[in-house]
Amino acid sequence: MPGINAGRGFFYHLRTGFFVSLLFVLANYLLSVAEVYNMSKPKMPRQADAAVILGAAAWDKRPSPVFRERINHALYLYQTGMVKKLIFTGGTPKAGFMTEAAVGRRYALQHGVDAEDILYENMSRDTYQNLVNAKALADDNNIDSVIIVSDPYHMARAAFMARDLNMQAQTSPTPTTRFTATQSQLRFLAQEAYLLMAYQWMQTVHRASTRFQLI
Repeated sequence: MPGINAGRGFFYHLRTGFFVSLLFVLANYLLSVAEVYNMSKPKMPRQADAAVILGAAAWDKRPSPVFRERINHALYLYQTGMVKKLIFTGGTPKAGFMTEAAVGRRYALQHGVDAEDILYENMSRDTYQNLVNAKALADDNNIDSVIIVSDPYHMARAAFMARDLNMQAQTSPTPTTRFTATQSQLRFLAQEAYLLMAYQWMQTVHRASTRFQLI
């Protein structure tokens, strides 16, 4: 009988550990949802040296509706004197097509931005690479402060990444979004909350691993 009781005790603790872990993950996810939602709210940033426009899909030489919303908001910041330069980011998923950054630069030039006020990089494939390459451009051009421009629900993850890269960055979400349907907005919110949570866990593991290696 002691063996049976021990087995029951083991499974009891196993179930308890599983449910505690599940509650922890759920609580962490709900906090991420709240963070993404709070960071999506419109805000008036302080003046900065440049706006960093995070890449989005481009259709041949034209920005997709989502990308156009980001560029238009950056143009507003530039035209109102909130920033002096624009930094476009983003490569291309297919060889032979214009990169997202090149499409953004072309659109900005067509809307009156001076070529000397535009910086861009053509290599990044995701948000983190967007910011890494934007920081390199900023450092090379004596740009100390930036305003990151993207969709409202994208802001939280971008802000955490910029902080981890030691960027002096504010965020300014687009005042409008192409994700107008409630179902699309909820799906985007859920996705960004998951990606934010995953990124934070990865960073925690990375920092712990780095500290362990230094011991």
